[in-house]
Amino acid sequence: MPAGPLARPLIRDGMLFAICFLNLLLAPALSAVEPKPMPSIKLTYPETQLGSQVDDYHGTTVADPYRWLEDPNSDETKAWVVAQNRVTFGYLESIPERAEIRRRLTELWNYERFGLPRRRGERYFYERNDGLQNQSVLYVTDGLEGEPRVLLDPNRLSEDGTVALAGWVVSEDGRSLAYGIARGGSDWREWHVRDVETGEDRADVLRWVKFSGASWKKDNSGFYYSRYDEPKAGDELTQQNYYQKLYFHKLGDPQDHDTLVYERPDEKEWGFGGHVTEDGRYLIISVWRGTERKNQLFYLDLAASGNGAGGADEVVELLSGFDAEYDFIGNDGSTFFLATDNDAPMRRVIAVDLEQPNPEAWREIVPPSEHVLSGVSLVGDRFFAEYLTDAHSRIRVFDLAGRHERDVQLPAIGSAGGFGGRRTDRETFYSFTNFTTPGAIYRYDIATGESHLFRAPNVAFDPADYVTRQVFCTSRDGTRVPLFITHRRDLGDGPHPTILYGYGGFNISLTPGFSVANLVWLERGGVYVVANLRGGGEYGRQWHEAGMKDRKQNVFDDFISAAEYLIEQRIATPSTLAIRGGSNGGLLVGAAMTQRPELFAAAIPAVGVMDMLRYHKFTIGWAWVSEYGSSDDAAEFANLMKYSPLHNLRAGTCYPATMVTTADHDDRVVPAHSFKFAAALQAAHTGDPPALIRIETKAGHGAGTPVSKRIDAATDELGFLTRELGRGKE
Repeated sequence: MPAGPLARPLIRDGMLFAICFLNLLLAPALSAVEPKPMPSIKLTYPETQLGSQVDDYHGTTVADPYRWLEDPNSDETKAWVVAQNRVTFGYLESIPERAEIRRRLTELWNYERFGLPRRRGERYFYERNDGLQNQSVLYVTDGLEGEPRVLLDPNRLSEDGTVALAGWVVSEDGRSLAYGIARGGSDWREWHVRDVETGEDRADVLRWVKFSGASWKKDNSGFYYSRYDEPKAGDELTQQNYYQKLYFHKLGDPQDHDTLVYERPDEKEWGFGGHVTEDGRYLIISVWRGTERKNQLFYLDLAASGNGAGGADEVVELLSGFDAEYDFIGNDGSTFFLATDNDAPMRRVIAVDLEQPNPEAWREIVPPSEHVLSGVSLVGDRFFAEYLTDAHSRIRVFDLAGRHERDVQLPAIGSAGGFGGRRTDRETFYSFTNFTTPGAIYRYDIATGESHLFRAPNVAFDPADYVTRQVFCTSRDGTRVPLFITHRRDLGDGPHPTILYGYGGFNISLTPGFSVANLVWLERGGVYVVANLRGGGEYGRQWHEAGMKDRKQNVFDDFISAAEYLIEQRIATPSTLAIRGGSNGGLLVGAAMTQRPELFAAAIPAVGVMDMLRYHKFTIGWAWVSEYGSSDDAAEFANLMKYSPLHNLRAGTCYPATMVTTADHDDRVVPAHSFKFAAALQAAHTGDPPALIRIETKAGHGAGTPVSKRIDAATDELGFLTRELGRGKE
């Protein structure tokens, strides 16, 4: 679930693809299709107390009997969590295939993987995981092929691997590393500074940082970052996040001496991302408001400011009014290069002269095309532009005048990302992956346009044993919706156990990616399907807007139509079809299973937004009002009530076998959503299929989750689906 435009690279829900490999000879074929016969388990759910809370929404009364579960710190909630987990894990531990699934997951996860290298001077910095390390380790080398040494090992910061490296930036001179850590999966970050040469931390410690990176000044004296005021004790994981402020931290100073660069006490919802231009001249301030794609762009002339840190009175509002999306790419002196959807729903690249910033004087560098421009970087005096063509990557290279030079030749249809660097660089690095290709890193020579494989895990795996095809189904209103369908090439005719995955929101695109858990599912004879629903960013602004607010039902219709297509094509049947999604995708699953419970055998709504009437009252939830609407508005309340999963459960209904998943430290989509939905589901549900909730401890919304917990979660989800999709064969 996004927090704001600044946070997009960190939290692309549904896009956090693990790099994994598969040995086809070591697991039994088709064991998901033919599970061992197992009698139905009679589950006794914990008794959940009913409260008397009733709210009045614009004249409509709505009962909220599980309101007490919104307090994660109460003894009653803690006891409820323990009781629910006891039932859930008792069920999971009775599944015969679970041990084999865990063994295979662990075996496949144990491979070497690398992050993209970043260069500062003659040094390169990159992350590496040797296989089963809970967290990837940050290394530094002198030269590209130099001997690596450990710069920061987050595995040493906690015994259980729940402290994660959550962002890092190297100073201009390559001597200092600013890095953020996250504890227990929380969105809160604590930033430190490490000496690159000695590997020792300095005294600098910055707290209460959230939805922010760090950007160094050119003179290496310090960096810019954004933070919130310290929350009330005990409310760190639930208190609403308002009034973000942009600061400059000078190395060696305590945090309370940091310079306040910009704040807006009259605009509690505004957030700020500070970025120093490559030439060191300007501080770019991207002003975001919620998760809407429209932002403002301000700047501070660092050369003209008195102390180099600047102040609010010196900030220039270059593009204000939240009329469009403006992503800063780079600058050539006082000319700013921006990617924007202003007058271009598929986005374009423009040049804005600070001396003549009015729209009439803008120069179009790269015009819009029929495909959405999803990202642009400026490296080696070229624009590297990533386009999405039916939800897969195409990379085009343009010179500074906007002339097309060439396309980057990708290995296959899939997802490419990276292409970072500086205008003086003569190389850049990118990653490539798809559903049947492990993630690999390529070095791209900017002068020749040639790509060379730089790093790839050395594991025996033949992608030719699997096949991915893209098809299109027709939604309720006639809209064509793309689906990626992946399975073993020798699978044969269906129906088969099938997972249908979706997201459908916040302009986030689901592109092909590799996953250990998905590969184990495929290996065991399952089919994996990704639906590119409206609400995402696959086809530009109009595709996104078609799934927002009062058009949100389009997303659910697309997902249901995808399920019906799979059944019509005999890929699956209602007794072999499962749906899964996380965050906004958890909402998707909750809405689909409450609207069409007969269509699915199983459902896994993960960290989902389930209470659409109160989501905006916690942490960063208010930021999603631009996407969903708010119950504070009478018309939007009526729309939210139509699909809110919590409020559309009906007593006496047989729902699909369901395992709700959440985590106790999720401070983005607070666990109360899942707690209340699971309690209401257990009360309303009839029939044999289980209605469970799996509550992870010392974990959050997903980012930074240690490998051990990821294996545990994947074991339980695949075990659950193996068991429940086999019920029809008992």
